[in-house]
Amino acid sequence: MSTALHPVELLALVVPGLLLVGAVVLVVVLLARTAELRRRVAALEAHRPAGEADLALLRADLAQALRHVAVVRYDAFGDMGGRLSFSAAVVDDDGDGLVISSIHARGESRTYAKGVVGGASDATLSPEEQQALAAARTGKEQP
Repeated sequence: MSTALHPVELLALVVPGLLLVGAVVLVVVLLARTAELRRRVAALEAHRPAGEADLALLRADLAQALRHVAVVRYDAFGDMGGRLSFSAAVVDDDGDGLVISSIHARGESRTYAKGVVGGASDATLSPEEQQALAAARTGKEQP
């Protein structure tokens, strides 16, 4: 009797981890971009001769940065623990952005991305996706 994992089983174990790593990298990149934009705004505010019009343009750019982020982890199925499924919302000041969800099951993992405009999506959002979106927009985690 062999205890080696079948390639499909191994893939089912590795893919959710890779998706989570990819989501974390995306969030880190977006946060780094936001930090850079904030640094530029502070530098312009400290050096006023740049002009109010330039400052207004920079503030408008900052408002469009995907800088509001929230992640909700949960168990998608009652027979599995570990909160391996997640929904992550990434939006700008106007509520435009996306919600990414990864549903982890024993034999597979599925990933979904849904666009958000003005805080709403044309695709139906699950309760967890709605919770992540609300937390990203308000900056407060929902119970």
